[in-house]
Amino acid sequence: MVKGTVVKGTVVKGTVVENPYAVLVRLRMRAQTVYRGSFAIEVVASLGATISGFAEIYVIFANVPALGGLDFAAAVLVFAIGHVSFSIADLVVGHLDALPNYLRTGTLDAFLLRPLPVLAQLITAEISLRRFGRTVAGSAIAVVALARSDVAWSPAKAALLAVTVCAGAALFAGLFVAAAAVQFWLVEGAEFTASFVYGGNYAAQFPTSVFGTAARVLFTFVVPAAFVAYLPVLTLLDISGGVLGWCSPIAAAAVWAVALLGWRAGLRHYTGAGS
Repeated sequence: MVKGTVVKGTVVKGTVVENPYAVLVRLRMRAQTVYRGSFAIEVVASLGATISGFAEIYVIFANVPALGGLDFAAAVLVFAIGHVSFSIADLVVGHLDALPNYLRTGTLDAFLLRPLPVLAQLITAEISLRRFGRTVAGSAIAVVALARSDVAWSPAKAALLAVTVCAGAALFAGLFVAAAAVQFWLVEGAEFTASFVYGGNYAAQFPTSVFGTAARVLFTFVVPAAFVAYLPVLTLLDISGGVLGWCSPIAAAAVWAVALLGWRAGLRHYTGAGS
C-alpha cells in the first residue's frame, strides 16, 4: 500500500507527486525481487535464448566466411542489436500475449471499469524483470561486436546506434500491441499472431539479404524487421543502405499507427465475456 492522498490520478507522497502507473510498476518489480535466489535463477535461465541465437551465428560462420555480404563481427552486430531491441520490447509489453486469457475469463472487464486507458493498464499489469538478463547479455555481445567492427565513429554514428536500438524496441512493442489487438476477433489465435512477432524477431537477427524475394518483401514492408538492425548496421559500417539506415523510427511509427488503430477497433468490437 502506498501512503498518501490521491489527487487527479496522481499519488501525493509528502512533496513528491507520483504517477499511478509508476507506482504499480515499482510495486510489481519489488514483488519479483523479494526472493533474490529464485529471481537470480530465473534471470540466468532467460539467457538461453541469447546463447542459442549466438551459437547459431557461430556455427554458420564455422562453415562460411560471410553471411549476406557481412563478416562475422558485422553479422553478430546485427544479431545483438536485433536481440536487444526485442528483449526490451518483450520486457515491457511481452506479457500482452496473455490477452486471450483475459478475454476468455472475462478479466478484461475489470480493466474496462477503471478510469484509466486499458492498454496502459495492461502494459503495467506485469513487468517480468527476469527477461532483463537477455538485454544485458545482448548488450555485452553488441559491445564486443562493435569493438571488432570497423566503425568510423562520429556523433552521427553514435546517434544512429542509439536511435536504432530505441526505434527497434518501439517497433517490436508495436508488433506486440498489434498481435494483441487481433485477439479481440480470434481469441484463440495467439500462435498465429506470435508467428509474425517472434518470426520478425528471428528475421531481425539475420541479414535480410539471405532471405528469398518473398521473405525480403515480408520482412521489409509488412513486418519491417529489416529496419531493426540490418539496414542501420549497413549504414553504421558504411557498407550500403544510405538513408534507409535512419528510417527505423519511421518504420516504428508506422507499426504503432496500425497497432493503435487495430487496438481501438478491437476494444469497440469487444462486448464482454458474458455477452
